[in-house]
Order: sequence, then structure tokens, then C-alpha cells
Amino acid sequence: METPKPHYLKLKQYILRHITNGDWPPLSRVPSENDLVVKFGVSRMTVNRALRELSDSGVLTRVQGVGTFVAGPKAESAMFEVRSIREEITARGQLHSVQVLIGESVVARPNVTSQFGLESGAELFHTRLLHKANGKPLQLEDRFVNPASAPDYLGIDFQTEIPHQYLMRVAPLERTEHVIEAETANKRLAAQLEIAEGDPVLVLTRRTWSRGQVVTWVRLTYPASRYRFVGTFQVGATLTPGG
Repeated sequence: METPKPHYLKLKQYILRHITNGDWPPLSRVPSENDLVVKFGVSRMTVNRALRELSDSGVLTRVQGVGTFVAGPKAESAMFEVRSIREEITARGQLHSVQVLIGESVVARPNVTSQFGLESGAELFHTRLLHKANGKPLQLEDRFVNPASAPDYLGIDFQTEIPHQYLMRVAPLERTEHVIEAETANKRLAAQLEIAEGDPVLVLTRRTWSRGQVVTWVRLTYPASRYRFVGTFQVGATLTPGG
């Protein structure tokens, strides 16, 4: 039997749903505390907690004596381009930094080796990096790499050359596959991204090919409050990854 969700969490999800649906665009005013108290029949303390947590995570901006507003435009990435997170961050005039959480050689599980077309138990390189913009986590990168395509991968200095830069140099991009999903942060992920447990995240899973074989399979996770994907499609045109 599932435990009922706390009222403040239901209220947070209500607000996030209206924002992600586009009902409340960036910089628009959200209902007042009084309006939310009446609408949901909860205490002012409950409403205040929901608004405070969403403000702390960057979803809302509270202006004393004026009201609460949806935060301004988020960092964004073109949906079908393979871009460097470092370039994205520095292009906005922010400082990029990276924290290496894992760097190892592993005997990979079948669900991972299948992404590369390899047999179960094949050796792969595995890294997990946390990319930050002005000290604030923006992307958690969990990546597996085929040693046959990038044998020196674990030896690079990720402070100097992040995985994207190294792989584009040694294994020129030939083809890519993207899957984008929305999820909610568990306790561990929330701690890594410095958001609240249950907050929405965007997950981009990508495979890339070079010289006819899969080079890397990576899962990129972003706080939904700080990031979005955009895409432009031309009717009648052929969509080419990276273009």
C-alpha cells in the first residue's frame, strides 16, 4: 500500500505541471499564497513550504511585497545536436567546472553491452561526471565507452578535456540516436543535482557511432528547473543528427 503524498508535494507537482505544460510561461505570476490556501484547503505553512522549495530549486522567483513568478529562461540545448556542455555553459558567460565521481573499467551487464552490440561480460570504460555552471549542478553525465574506439579514454584529464571533446577528436561522429524522457529525482540523484527529492529531471540517453561501431552510450540528466531542449523541424527536409 502506497503512502499518501504530503500536501506540500502535491502542491509542488500542481505548480510544476502548469509550468511544464506552458500554462504559466517564464516570468508570469503564479497564484498568491491566499489563492492556493483557498483552492487546496491547506494551511499557509504548507503553501509556503511548496513555494519556498520551488524557489530554492530555481523554478520560481519570489519578490517580497510583489508576488511569486515563474523563473526566467533556462539554459537550453538544441534537441538533435551533439554539443559540448562546456561550450554551452561558457557561451552563456558562466564558468564551467566538472567533478569526477567515477572512472573505471567494468565487466558490463547485458543491458549495457546490448547497446554496443557486444556479448555480455564485455569490458567497457565507465565514467560519471557532474558538470556545473557557476558552481551549480547542471548535468550528470553517466557514460560507457567502447575501449576499441577510445583506448586512452580513462587516461585523459577531464578537467582539461571533457569526454565530449576527447571522443569527437578520436572517434569522429558518424551517427547518433537520442531518447529524451522526463523523470523525478530519487534521493541520491536529488543530492547530486542539489534539488529536492521528487523534483522533475530531464534525461537524454544517447548512442553515437564512429567507423561503423557504437563508441559511447551515455545518460545525461538535467534539473528540469534549469534546463530545456529545443528543436526546429523543416517540413519536407531530411533530419540529420548534429545539423
